[in-house]
Amino acid sequence: MTWCEKYRPGSFSELVGQEFAVEKVKRIVGDYNSGKNIGKKSLILYGPPGTGKTTIAYILAAETDSEIFELNASDLRNREKMQKILKPAIEQKPLTKKNKIILVDEVEGISTTEYGGLSELLELIDESAYPVIITANDIWDKKFSSLRQKCELIQLKEIGYKSIRNVLENIIKKEKLFMNQNILTSIAIRAKGDIRAAINDLQAVSRMRDPSKVRFDEREKELDIFHALKNIFKGKPTKETLEIFDSVNMSMDEIILWVDENLPYEYKGEELAKAYDRLSKTDVFKGRIYKQQYWRFLVYENILMSYGISSSKKDLKPGFTNYKKPSRILKIWMNNQKTEKKKTITQKYAAMVHIGIKRAMHEFPIIKQIINSNPQIAKELKLTEEELVYLKNGKD
Repeated sequence: MTWCEKYRPGSFSELVGQEFAVEKVKRIVGDYNSGKNIGKKSLILYGPPGTGKTTIAYILAAETDSEIFELNASDLRNREKMQKILKPAIEQKPLTKKNKIILVDEVEGISTTEYGGLSELLELIDESAYPVIITANDIWDKKFSSLRQKCELIQLKEIGYKSIRNVLENIIKKEKLFMNQNILTSIAIRAKGDIRAAINDLQAVSRMRDPSKVRFDEREKELDIFHALKNIFKGKPTKETLEIFDSVNMSMDEIILWVDENLPYEYKGEELAKAYDRLSKTDVFKGRIYKQQYWRFLVYENILMSYGISSSKKDLKPGFTNYKKPSRILKIWMNNQKTEKKKTITQKYAAMVHIGIKRAMHEFPIIKQIINSNPQIAKELKLTEEELVYLKNGKD
């Protein structure tokens, strides 16, 4: 047995570093099991690998006397498999326990290339008589927008290296082994918040004749936007701060929106004013890059966004902050969705009456009245339900 399985926490008191997430999960599922009318019965636990997402679901099942039905989303790639595997699970009553929990692990595995997997999951969430817990490393992909709306989002934070080191020390004691404290600290730091990776490393090192000879290189790990923001807002500005956004798989334009949305949660007064001043200068350089094609200004844009904003604060910011997704991104997405419907309707109409798309877009208010005047026209154009709703309610 691997040490990860052998020493997997069996109760919430043994789980380290996730007190905020645990309390929220216990409250929501507890309210549901007791019959309270809650808004959302489905949860998404999201955060970096090795932070305890799946473990929380299993501990919760044990402490609430619940059967747990686990599915890995990579096995549920389409509607047919969802109907065959997940639908019976949400309909059948628990056999040996009082309650039941449906666990959909690693939802990123649901494919968008095969029809129906994600849409069927959304339908089955509505039909489920039991709470559904979904885990994900990164839930902010566009394809999960509908899923996010149906679920309560609970973020798991990266575990600090000191907490990881304490776990490693306890394992060494239970295994009746001795290991130098410096080695344990190196393993904990190298893990970068992934406690599972740290335990695997510890088990590997414990088998070496001379663990002191092992050399640790830092794990290369892509940061998500939440951890980048935490490092910028809460940490001390260093040389590494200048490179923090290079590890985030997101455009600088999106990062600016994230920083803009979450600055007020961390900075106040003079600190906030100074940080917004540097954010505004970032936007100035961005404009110069686009208008004048001065790409050498990218270095200034990055410096102001990272080191500049980090150094705007007087003191370090302890504690946990639940960063929010930018509301402007949602508004832009909603507007794009409306524009997309208008565009597809226009393309179908232009092809039917043999006119240019540009002309049809210009004359869309008239086209809208023509289509709404006769249901037969919509049938001939083969408009979708979404397009018909847009014609009825959308504004030009």
